[in-house]
Amino acid sequence: MPTRVALSMLTLVPGAMGGTETYARALTQHLDPTRVQATAYVPRGAEGFSQGIHEVVVPELKAGASSAQRLATAVIGTALGARIRRLMADAQVVHFPFTAAIPPIGRGVGRVVTVHDVQHLDLPQNFPWAERLYRKVTYEAPAKAADMVITDSEFARRSIIEHLGIDPDKVRSIHLGFDASGFAPSDEPRENFLLYPARPYAHKNHKALIEAVALLRREDSDLRLVLTGEGLERLGDVPDWVDRRGLTTFDELTRLYRTARLMVFPSLYEGFGLPPLEAMASGCPVAASTVASIPEVVGDAAELFDPATPESIADGIRRALARSADLTTRGLQRAASFGGWGTCVRAHEDAYIEVAARFA
Repeated sequence: MPTRVALSMLTLVPGAMGGTETYARALTQHLDPTRVQATAYVPRGAEGFSQGIHEVVVPELKAGASSAQRLATAVIGTALGARIRRLMADAQVVHFPFTAAIPPIGRGVGRVVTVHDVQHLDLPQNFPWAERLYRKVTYEAPAKAADMVITDSEFARRSIIEHLGIDPDKVRSIHLGFDASGFAPSDEPRENFLLYPARPYAHKNHKALIEAVALLRREDSDLRLVLTGEGLERLGDVPDWVDRRGLTTFDELTRLYRTARLMVFPSLYEGFGLPPLEAMASGCPVAASTVASIPEVVGDAAELFDPATPESIADGIRRALARSADLTTRGLQRAASFGGWGTCVRAHEDAYIEVAARFA
């Protein structure tokens, strides 16, 4: 008999959750019904998110992206806990792909929590006190109470164990899948710009990258920097050679990958990081940070640099441009090695079955 699993996604805000949303959607699409019988629980406004499994909408909940809205969702979801738990009564395992354990689940049912990273503990200076408090209540406490914690990388696994004191046997690293469909190299000529697709969060390190490109422009005054992602106006005034595209369509993003000289990824922190793989699958060479999970993801297929200073970033970009043909070849091989979401989702199924067996 398939293991019965409830995917509790009651904090879902479609279109506003980046890679975590891609991950949760992949679970709904690729779970094997002969191994796992899954039902997704989503808030009002997220109807139709689940593509391949049964979906239940909880109309009393309407999730929002701000800290205040997420806290309100947590409060209302907890107050509705008894009713929602009745909806999930048949489940042997409840999985929280977005970390926040809403509703709280008591003992007697397997509890699996995905914690993509603990950046708020590694880099607390990047988070206002309200966000740190929210994560303490809705991330840390559920992870400590879970029967299994799933995370995206060995780097994130080590951080979770260190900061939260969880038994290492309960924390499992499962690399995200990567769906390369839609990403492919082309014969279009590469243009004289560097690409960085990222929202302007503090750890994304935009300021240092802009300063690094300014150094490179002393040697090549035609070099430009193209930025994509929501909220880039928060960067304030930028040089006229910085092109802020904002939110882009998938087609526009893939064309940028196919025509950029280089994709630069100067992030100071990632639990996983999909953009380097997207660039590699598009034949775009990559230069990336030496920190966090990034080396684990890119392997030997990117030129790595210390993201601490504009000078070190600029040096890394120079090295990457000098070996762009080699990086393109290595990148295509690296992206292909992830092989879609199948391996990732099979590992989740194994986790569900293992946890359910403890309560048999």
